[in-house]
Amino acid sequence: MLRLFPLLAVCAAFAADPVAEFRGSPERSAAVLSQPAPEGIHLVTIAFGADDVDSVTTVKAEARRLIALNVAVPKGRTDVRRFLVDVRRPEYAGGRVALKPRESGAPDWDDQLSLEFIGPTARARVVSIEPAPAATIRIFLAGDSTVTDQSLEPYVGWGQVLPLFIGERAAVANHAESGRALRSFQAEHRLDKILAQLRAGDFVLIQFGHNDQKEKGEGVGAFTTYATRLRAYVDAIQAKGGKPVFVTAVARRRFDPQGQVSESLGDFPEAVRRVAKERGLPLLDLNTAAKQVYQALGVERSKLAFLHFPANSFPGQTEPLRDDTHFSAYGAYEMARCAVEGIRTGVPELAVCLAPTVKPFDPTHPDDPAQVVIPASSLARGDQPEGK
Repeated sequence: MLRLFPLLAVCAAFAADPVAEFRGSPERSAAVLSQPAPEGIHLVTIAFGADDVDSVTTVKAEARRLIALNVAVPKGRTDVRRFLVDVRRPEYAGGRVALKPRESGAPDWDDQLSLEFIGPTARARVVSIEPAPAATIRIFLAGDSTVTDQSLEPYVGWGQVLPLFIGERAAVANHAESGRALRSFQAEHRLDKILAQLRAGDFVLIQFGHNDQKEKGEGVGAFTTYATRLRAYVDAIQAKGGKPVFVTAVARRRFDPQGQVSESLGDFPEAVRRVAKERGLPLLDLNTAAKQVYQALGVERSKLAFLHFPANSFPGQTEPLRDDTHFSAYGAYEMARCAVEGIRTGVPELAVCLAPTVKPFDPTHPDDPAQVVIPASSLARGDQPEGK
């Protein structure tokens, strides 16, 4: 057994045995391990591997945030990797986030740091958790259901996959929530929570539009109320020394009769582009990149990026799923790759935080769906999030 850490400091709260070896099996292909943890960023070190089997391990943190994907280690070998995990509470100085019922006690908001080890040959020799260095950068995500940490299978937000592509210099803090628009996100004090934790040098990625598009009233629109709120977010973030990054809303899956991807978000993506240019801020144009992915996949194969499943594909899912807004694991992975490519080529200050394994990505040539295998969590139900 590889002894990388003092044994008494290893996994002390995960199990009575401080050197527990975590295993999957054909009968139980996931192990969920939780440890009480204070609010903040934690450095998780995992020594993957085992002496009895060639291991393949996927790890998700908190509410299914993908931090390690199919880590393959030959029998008798060890692969040590480090990850940053953000733990938060609803409270902040001066207030509390107005959580929805489904969020209360959920892994993203509780007093635990949770890790899920997935795979029939999942193995971890050693797990260590310690406070991250004080200078660690946070990448906050403010957005809607297409971004959020979806609690249950088969829904996956692209922000849920983003940690896979971030290195040890930054932690992803995904505050996005289903059904939220710029106004409701702020009204529920979610922006206040971000601002309370924001430190100079942190980044805030802002993606809204799907639900803002549904707001009605005199004078309400993309270039009026929506653009004004975008500017207000920027002012609040910059006042704390944060670095806002605009993200155009990911496109819905819409094709015209000629098989060409059509826009379903009206003027909202263009409003983001204009405010970004006006303020001289970086822009991740996920709307354009997403449409390139869908076009390359075509009318039928693009369904694999979304939630098109027959009834009973997942426990508790009694009706067929035909959802062209919310992503499957494959779709979220492709959207995360689009976001990462935008960071890599257009946000140099943030690009230095990407993992060294990140490669260039061309949205017009998406990954083969058969080659993107992301094991499902043990929490597998077909609940539909808010927002369309």
